[in-house]
Amino acid sequence: MKRERVGTAEKPSMVREPDQQIVNDFSIVVATVNGTGSQTANMALLRSLFRMGVPVNSRNLFPSNIQGLPTWFTIRASTREHFARSESTQILVLMNETTYEEDLAMLEPGSVCFYADHFEVEPKPPGVICYPMPVKDIVREASPPKQLRDYMTNMVYVGVIAEMLGIDLSEIQLALETHFQGNPKPVDLNMGIVDQAALWARENLTKEDPYVVRRDDKTRGKILIDGNTAAALGAIYGGLTFAAWYPITPASSLADGVLEYLPRLRRDPESDDATCAVIQAEDEISAIGMAIGAGWAGARAMTSTSGPGISLMAEFAGLAFFAEVPVVIWDVQRMGPSTGLPTRTSQGDILFVRFLGHGDTKQVMLLPGNMAECFEFGWRAFDIAERLQTPVFVLSDLDLGMNLWMSEPFTYPDEPMDRGKVLSAEDLDRIGEFARYRDVDGDGIPYRTLPGTNHPLAPWFARGTGHDESAFYSEDPEVWTRNIERLWRKMETAREYMPKPILRRGDTPEAVGIIVYGSTNPAVHEARHLLAEQGLPTDYLRIRAIPFTDEIETFIREHERIYVVEMNQDGQMRQLLQLEYPDQAVKLRSLTHNDGISLTGKWVADAVTAAEQN
Repeated sequence: MKRERVGTAEKPSMVREPDQQIVNDFSIVVATVNGTGSQTANMALLRSLFRMGVPVNSRNLFPSNIQGLPTWFTIRASTREHFARSESTQILVLMNETTYEEDLAMLEPGSVCFYADHFEVEPKPPGVICYPMPVKDIVREASPPKQLRDYMTNMVYVGVIAEMLGIDLSEIQLALETHFQGNPKPVDLNMGIVDQAALWARENLTKEDPYVVRRDDKTRGKILIDGNTAAALGAIYGGLTFAAWYPITPASSLADGVLEYLPRLRRDPESDDATCAVIQAEDEISAIGMAIGAGWAGARAMTSTSGPGISLMAEFAGLAFFAEVPVVIWDVQRMGPSTGLPTRTSQGDILFVRFLGHGDTKQVMLLPGNMAECFEFGWRAFDIAERLQTPVFVLSDLDLGMNLWMSEPFTYPDEPMDRGKVLSAEDLDRIGEFARYRDVDGDGIPYRTLPGTNHPLAPWFARGTGHDESAFYSEDPEVWTRNIERLWRKMETAREYMPKPILRRGDTPEAVGIIVYGSTNPAVHEARHLLAEQGLPTDYLRIRAIPFTDEIETFIREHERIYVVEMNQDGQMRQLLQLEYPDQAVKLRSLTHNDGISLTGKWVADAVTAAEQN
């Protein structure tokens, strides 16, 4: 029998090691009620596992109200670093009586259920190992302040699970210190309940399940972070000087991240003045309008929103495209149509954003697929926007943006800022002329001057109406056609500046091709392993930007069958690929799933297998 410190007592444990262990490979689902403080408990478990060297990530399925409705928090531990949503639940924590039957239905024989023993009906699913927890008794014995009691109840399952799985209580303590930023009072209050619960489990429960935690070193040097925070940091390191935003789920925390880190990272070292302005606008129209104005004035400007906000930004996006003003827009996608499901994930804005505007508009899009790319595209988007003098949309989604993922530490930008073709007063003196929309270099990208440039040739009038090379108003058909052809030439040039796709090829010429982008990547990563075990080799390409680069066309032409995996209803990325490569359209097949919940590796593998059999 093992002996560990629990609170101030040492007692022999009833927890024995099972004959067959499953080590560091399981999915925990915690079913609670929104607004009850469960986030503290869940973060304590997640961070303690991470600190013990176990690869983990999390997903929070929460309602779009403030509190009172069911919420489910999933922690997936995987030694192989498979971080798609798990198809099955190995460990369930039942803390919400109203979803009792629904939650139990997800369990298979061999699963584990921890449940509050004051529920009227105790779980008795066949083959499921059930552990009761006297939640009310433990909290009463720990005696926290009455006004905090309901918020600290969830710490009971932290202590019980820690004891039953073998999570080091000292790591729970350190995780709470991180959560409460070193404030000892809330740490001690919560840890008191954890200790009491662990002690109770030690004295009263006998371990019957095979799931255990063992210290490892697979998280050494890595970080846990969400995509919105990574994007905010990337923007700040990329020279952000102006941000305007309007609150919307799931994009609000991106602006929150900017506001959190700006005071530490972006102050003048001599005057201590802020070097970046952030404004909460009255709506999304104002937010993008302010950002475009700032971009026109020479600032590195951005805004962030989600699908409904993108709808309101359409006219201004078209203006920035046609007036050729650099600006960055983060679209953290969620479920539509209309208001849809604000707290569910989707990839439904792909087609809409690509052609956002009125008439012939083609927007540049970046598609991050992990935390490192959320950071990288946070700064690289400014370089591309200023180089091309156009809006750049970065399409993340709720799954990437609001959930915690394990990541390598971020790399500081290793390239100088690319301000593009900006003429100074000295440049104007040297060349002796300036036409704002003239294609001097043959790449479709004109030169620009910034407001305040002290030279008589510098001023120009930005307009969304027809204009000639000198920015004068024009309705001449030849002038209009010439300008549109130049914009299309610029979009061809844009391919040179797009992040290249990620390719993974096997050794089998007959391999099936899979194309993926964004947050569907973890599911496809896992599915490829499952398919390989079934004897079906696959080649993989992950798109990271639009317009497409040559590597994508090559990949498509090399394969007889290609599956495009997406989280939208009608295969929007496949449609864009078919528009781009019409002679290859028949090769491209959609695998789409769009219920607001992130994909599983098993779903992707099963979908590919079924399609291959047809």
